Amino acid sequence: MQFYIFLIITALLLIKPTVNAIFLSELGGDQLPNAYILVAFAAILSSYFYNKTIHRFSIKIINTLSLSLFSFLFLLLGFLMNTPSISSGFLLYFYYVAVSLFAVLTTSQFWILANMVYNAREAKRLFGFIGAGAIMGGVFGGYLTSIIASRLGNTYVVLLAGSLIFCCIPLLVLIWKTKIQKLNSYAKKQRQRNDIKSYSSSVKLIIQSKHLTYLALITGIGVFIAKLVDFQFSDLANRVIQDADRLASFFGFWFSTFSVIALCIQLFLTNRVVTFLGVSSSLLVLPLGIALGSLLFLMVPELWVMVLIKGVDGSVKQSLNKASIELAIMPIPHRIKKQAKSYIDVVVDSLATGLAGVLLIFVIRKLDLPSSYITTITILFLFVWILLIYRLRGEYFNSFRLNIQNSLNHNKEKKKDDKSTLRLVTTTLNKGTESEIINVLTNLTHGAIKPFKESIVHLLDHPSHQIKRLAIQHLYVFDKGTAADEIEKLIFSKNDETVYAAMDYLLEHTAIDTEDIFTSFLDHDDDYIANAALLCLAKESGSNHRLAKKYELEARIKNNIQELIMPSNEHRIEEIAEMLITIAYAGMSQYYSYISVYFNHTNPYIVNHAIKAAGITSEDMFVERLFYFLTEKLYRKKAISALKNYGQEINETILKQDKNEILSTSVQRHLPKVVTAFKTQNSVSVLLRLVKSNDVLIRLEAAKGLNKLQRKTKRLAIPQKKVMALILKEIKTYTYTIHTIQCLEQSTTTFSKTNITYSDLVQEHQIALEHLLLILEAHKKKSFSCIFKLLSLKYTHADIEMAYVGWSSEIQEIKANALEFLDNLLEMKLKSALLPLMEDQIRATSVLEKHVFTTAHQCLLHLLKHRGEQIKLAVLNVLRYASNTKSIPHIKPLLKHKSAEVRLFAQRAIETITVESMAQSLD
Repeated sequence: MQFYIFLIITALLLIKPTVNAIFLSELGGDQLPNAYILVAFAAILSSYFYNKTIHRFSIKIINTLSLSLFSFLFLLLGFLMNTPSISSGFLLYFYYVAVSLFAVLTTSQFWILANMVYNAREAKRLFGFIGAGAIMGGVFGGYLTSIIASRLGNTYVVLLAGSLIFCCIPLLVLIWKTKIQKLNSYAKKQRQRNDIKSYSSSVKLIIQSKHLTYLALITGIGVFIAKLVDFQFSDLANRVIQDADRLASFFGFWFSTFSVIALCIQLFLTNRVVTFLGVSSSLLVLPLGIALGSLLFLMVPELWVMVLIKGVDGSVKQSLNKASIELAIMPIPHRIKKQAKSYIDVVVDSLATGLAGVLLIFVIRKLDLPSSYITTITILFLFVWILLIYRLRGEYFNSFRLNIQNSLNHNKEKKKDDKSTLRLVTTTLNKGTESEIINVLTNLTHGAIKPFKESIVHLLDHPSHQIKRLAIQHLYVFDKGTAADEIEKLIFSKNDETVYAAMDYLLEHTAIDTEDIFTSFLDHDDDYIANAALLCLAKESGSNHRLAKKYELEARIKNNIQELIMPSNEHRIEEIAEMLITIAYAGMSQYYSYISVYFNHTNPYIVNHAIKAAGITSEDMFVERLFYFLTEKLYRKKAISALKNYGQEINETILKQDKNEILSTSVQRHLPKVVTAFKTQNSVSVLLRLVKSNDVLIRLEAAKGLNKLQRKTKRLAIPQKKVMALILKEIKTYTYTIHTIQCLEQSTTTFSKTNITYSDLVQEHQIALEHLLLILEAHKKKSFSCIFKLLSLKYTHADIEMAYVGWSSEIQEIKANALEFLDNLLEMKLKSALLPLMEDQIRATSVLEKHVFTTAHQCLLHLLKHRGEQIKLAVLNVLRYASNTKSIPHIKPLLKHKSAEVRLFAQRAIETITVESMAQSLD
């Protein structure tokens, strides 16, 4: 690829100064504007046929035909150089236009080919290197022109150019065979597809895309300003140097010098500048450089200043600016890119050239203004150029986002309008199935319930008791006493929970006298009603001790418990569950052991009510058991709700448990869910502290909790400085994990090669080490996920989520796009810390030499000190069978660890190491 573009640009630097010199010598600088206009018309005409061709033939065929045509034309020119026809105005204009089209068309085709060969990340890494080939071609071709033109004449220069162009064809065939044909099926589909049915004009494609529109305008203005600079440079040089051969030599020398400067920029600055500033910001270097030179020329209108301006244009444009332009179009889908890019490179370039010609004719010929006015016009257009680059920045980012979304087939659902939503909810409440109605009632918020009052009241007659209870809950939103008569009838239902919900509503949300209800129902013959009334009395007694005393609450509870525990009596599970809640509301601690007993019941319904009852009491005796219920999915929701009843104080307990590593890993990972449930600013503070945990499971869940709070509770503030620090810390932990895995794997491989026979102890050590590596691999994935969850707190959640899904794809093309997307999204500190690790994984390279760990033993000691309980246990097992006495001082502090399991493993490790050490000393 590098040699291909080297030959193209060498040929261009041979033919362009030669044709320019002959044109200026024969026709004069005044004819340049006419040539510019003619180039524009020729480009529009050729583009029409080119776009037709590009949808019928492959890039390979089109490139081959283009190279063959230009090679033939320039070889023909070489034979015409020594004939009188070379002075013909028609022939000079024809070849001036041909050179202009060759310059834009062949380079455009080359970069389209490069876009097919490389993905976004490969391009960012390699386009600078490949572009150096173009600059070397400029250096070589320019100096070669200077030497050959001055010694042998222009004829040999032109013949050599035609020959070099022809030599590009076998290179094109080789690249196609070795790279394009070996792409995987996905990459071929993305980079090589010709969809004739979806054909649309190039202009339409560019207008439909803001990204392409800005890119076309930037290219156009860049060419327009370059032509103004080129005119001033050429015109000023022609006035000073009269001889055609000397003028060609002058042009060749300076073009080559500019290329040398460009090569230095390309080799030493381009990649660094693009990495540091980003693709779009790198585009600002060229206009700012020309602007400074133009201001200097207004003050000092000398040839050396114009050489300086042309030098900035010629060197930066072919190095940094060229690489940035080619990278800027990378996120555009290939099907659109191959058509739009050719149009931009050929037609937009030529149209800009033509407009420059029209302007120059108007300024120079019609108004007879001095050349300083051209510089003023240049400066005005430079401001527009800079503005467009700033606009391109956002569109470049959006194009990558859209590219990844399309690759992952993410289709956004259109939001329904409010009226259709109201109709849908109303229809569901009136005519929906049981599950549909329950789903709607569960998800309806109190703020959105008011338009559905009639439908909610109507549901009180529904056969489903669950729907009746949900309907009662929603009626609290409406005026006191709403549907009181209908709800009073539900007291006589044969369902414990419905009876209690109805009675509680009458007590809380109607004007019915409280004592009348208790008098009527506490001693009712129906157990459903009597038990519900007792539960309501227990609930009311918390704020009204007089009622408890009047209706003998304690005696009633005692009698009910005695009846329930009688072995001869059979009771409904609903009765037992209701009694547990009654005890909790009554606040009678002497019966709390009764709640604990039912934690072990075989029926989940009763266990869930025991958990609920424990939460109502908010007693410390239940906390540890409630923590362990978090590990069981069946009881997790109730356990979180119960722990939430303990108030914000439970957060401090959680922090203490995490710090001391007392609870098992399976419990710890769910603790952040409890903190998140409070949805307060204190929750944010506690979660931020939990993200500092040694256990990656807790860090990940805490990060998820912060994300949930940020999305659903907008009023909460999450300090960005702390988030930034946590992201960098997690990246560091992730890096350590990668290096540790590499270090341990390396030591395992070395150990296997040096130990032919294995003792029992050695086998145990190997098994323990493999187990540790499995755990570390799992922790590495969770740590990486944690990084992205934390990034979602700093950047748009949808963007980070999309980048993470893209990175998780097995398709390298999507991975590369996701990585480039992050490269443009993240700020420099995060980018420099995270992206190299991700790129190393894409390229499957080792970063082991960059880290401080030199031995496996150092890795193990670091894990022992800085990681959570699960890894501590695995490391202790490895150290135990490694029999290294140097480990003992590092293990001893764990004998006082809060976790009994860690203490046990530490004791076993020390004992085994000591015994093995004594055995070895005896041997």
